[in-house]
Amino acid sequence: MKPIATLLRAGLLALVATTASASERGAVTNLPLPRFVSLKASEGNVRRGPSLTHRIDWVFKRRDMPLEITAEHGHWRRVRDRDGVGGWVHYSLLSGTRYVLIEQDMLALYQRADPATPVVARLELGVIARLGKCGPEWCRLSSSGYKGWAPKQSLWGVQPEELRD
Repeated sequence: MKPIATLLRAGLLALVATTASASERGAVTNLPLPRFVSLKASEGNVRRGPSLTHRIDWVFKRRDMPLEITAEHGHWRRVRDRDGVGGWVHYSLLSGTRYVLIEQDMLALYQRADPATPVVARLELGVIARLGKCGPEWCRLSSSGYKGWAPKQSLWGVQPEELRD
């Protein structure tokens, strides 16, 4: 009997290890956590807890600002911005349309995902750009009528390992 108990214990430990290494899923949406979204409205109240009775700690004021969802509760999503500031926002204020924040001043936007190609535009630090395709190291962006490729490491709002078609 002892060998069977040992095998069962080893199998249970393997199952727990596999479950722990799998990415976390939101209890409400079953979507991966953390994940990036954007602010749909030009203003969004950020509350201390997931209900209208909780105090408003601050207000996000940039439409399309990328935010990272870290938790879900009913119609509420706990989000954070690039500075780690956040709280609870009603899901109706969020969009699945992806945007990124430029983290390097005068970031070159290249014609293709290759620094040897022509520079299409330069984006200032803090600019919000719409996110398109992403490979292992480059992402396609559009901002103010310009479209091009930028190194993923210079962007906030996309995971380093994330690939997008």
